[in-house]
Amino acid sequence: MDRMLYISMSGAKEVMLAQANNANNLANANTDGFKQDFNVFRAQHMQGPGYASRAYSLDERPATDYSAGSIKVTGRDLDVVTKGDGFMAIQTPAGDEALTRTASMQVLENGDLVDIKGNPVLNEAGIAVNVPPYKSITIGDDGTISIVPSDARGNELLVLDRLRLVKPQVGDLEKGLDGFTRLKEGAAPLDQANVQVVSGALESSNVNTAQALTEMIELSRKYEMQVKMMSISKTHDQKSDQLLSLS
Repeated sequence: MDRMLYISMSGAKEVMLAQANNANNLANANTDGFKQDFNVFRAQHMQGPGYASRAYSLDERPATDYSAGSIKVTGRDLDVVTKGDGFMAIQTPAGDEALTRTASMQVLENGDLVDIKGNPVLNEAGIAVNVPPYKSITIGDDGTISIVPSDARGNELLVLDRLRLVKPQVGDLEKGLDGFTRLKEGAAPLDQANVQVVSGALESSNVNTAQALTEMIELSRKYEMQVKMMSISKTHDQKSDQLLSLS
């Protein structure tokens, strides 16, 4: 009965991991720009001497769904979202470059332009954007950052910088455990691309809440099935002991 028991135990463990992934998707259903993670099960043969007679369940996160979410209009000048398959670049706390499709930006007291989580927004040279004192600031359709300087006499806009905008292949992207989307190791560096942005709007999460809730119910039933199999294995083992005691 050990085979049946261990297969059921591994199945229950992997279902719990899948449930955690699904719960993370559901918890971020209202997080702007969040991309849901896929989840799959596959059979994993037990490695070792002899025949491959045991196959265990293995839960994997093979990829992330980078399809666009719905666009919501905010009317705020520093809320931007890229069009089509474009991405904009930000700097992670680790100091490397990450990609996102939307950002609710703000200017700190020291002039740094950051997203809502405080991550610096990068310009086309890959350097963090710094904004001098200004009366107003706008983001153009091509990602140009324009300001009216605080000491300007009129309201003439001055082009300050431009957002780093790129068009990566979806297959070259991966989401790390920290939630940031980066290029996979070995992928070709990205050049500045002709990407259009929409100012005054944000992209919502692409999580389908109805689908996520249905998946949660399905995973719960799978977990119950694995636990039931463990209980059956215990019953069979007890019956075997009874038969052996009679002999």
